[in-house]
Amino acid sequence: MPRRTSVRTGGPAAGAALSGSLWRGAAHTGSYGSTGPYDPSGTGGPYGPPRAPDANGIALPEGFTSRIVARTGRRVGGVLWHPAPGGGACFPDGDGWIYVSNSEIPLLGGASAIRFGPDGDIVDAYRILSGTNLNRAGGRTPWDTWLSCEGIFRGRVFECDPHGSRAAMPRLAMGRFRHEAAACDPERQVVYLTEDEPDGCFYRFRPAHWGDLTSGLLEVLCADGTGSVTWRRVPNPAALPVPTREQVAGARRFSGGEGCRYSGGVCFFTTKGDNRVWAYDAREERLRVVRDANAPQAGIDDITGTSSGDLYVAGDGGDMGIDLITPERVVTPFLRVSGHPESEITGPAFSPRGDRLYFSSQRGTRGDASGTGGITYEVGGPFRH
Repeated sequence: MPRRTSVRTGGPAAGAALSGSLWRGAAHTGSYGSTGPYDPSGTGGPYGPPRAPDANGIALPEGFTSRIVARTGRRVGGVLWHPAPGGGACFPDGDGWIYVSNSEIPLLGGASAIRFGPDGDIVDAYRILSGTNLNRAGGRTPWDTWLSCEGIFRGRVFECDPHGSRAAMPRLAMGRFRHEAAACDPERQVVYLTEDEPDGCFYRFRPAHWGDLTSGLLEVLCADGTGSVTWRRVPNPAALPVPTREQVAGARRFSGGEGCRYSGGVCFFTTKGDNRVWAYDAREERLRVVRDANAPQAGIDDITGTSSGDLYVAGDGGDMGIDLITPERVVTPFLRVSGHPESEITGPAFSPRGDRLYFSSQRGTRGDASGTGGITYEVGGPFRH
């Protein structure tokens, strides 16, 4: 698969270094594990409180609108939209863009893509990966490929072409474990990886050549309890016969790793077991909590953000929605989804221009485990970026 190793400048990506600096400053001046008080009304946030639910059941702040772009089992472009839509990301496509979405079902998971024209009209949809297993959060690379992660025992990472022109390839050097999410750090030329286990680890993959993930070194984060961390090599990334997370003494344990996002020297990731948002400062090699377990949002899951430094954290369970965390650590609700009590929010991702947010309700109003009620949404409005 050909690689383009240069990273785009300008547009929403141009503020990445700034947003990382803002968060590093907040992390270093604040106390460990602290965020600002949660503002359930939303009045303290940049957009104000969510209004009453719209016709799609989405409660949004003033000036924002929603639409449904795909439903499981219904035709979109050239395909039937997949069950249990999972992790997602957006990619530039000429004067339009592409939204890629994983399918979190057994055996037939894979991933699909929707191509949008410059005005937001759906131009086409197609499969980019098939025959894989429980594809979860995943992540985007700086060379515009999609990393689709299998959330099973000895799961694999598949590198996919969002345009669907080239075959997806397994990247076995990135380890065999219950993969969840991936986030690329172009400064250190590594890929961070979360693990969906109650005692999972946080990894980084150092490819032998940046832009080519076929070979390299897998390392696991180890910590001493002070916030400082070290990285140690995983002896056998194939996880035979010992599981990957059990191979290195002193590996730091996390309660169910979920979403992962890198921005300007900081890698943010979430853990669902204790409802935390973590920040790994890659420049200082320190680990801190930026949102702690006392936050009211249950089932913290995937995470995305904008170049302004705002983080958007998805939740499930009884508090079905997306919360906003500003670089000043103000935490407010951004949107809520009504009538989906047995579902979860997956795949939040911004369009290349930063003016549209995509996400899915994985099981929709039906709430069935097979994900046949999945719904994928688009939210447009005056996002700051």
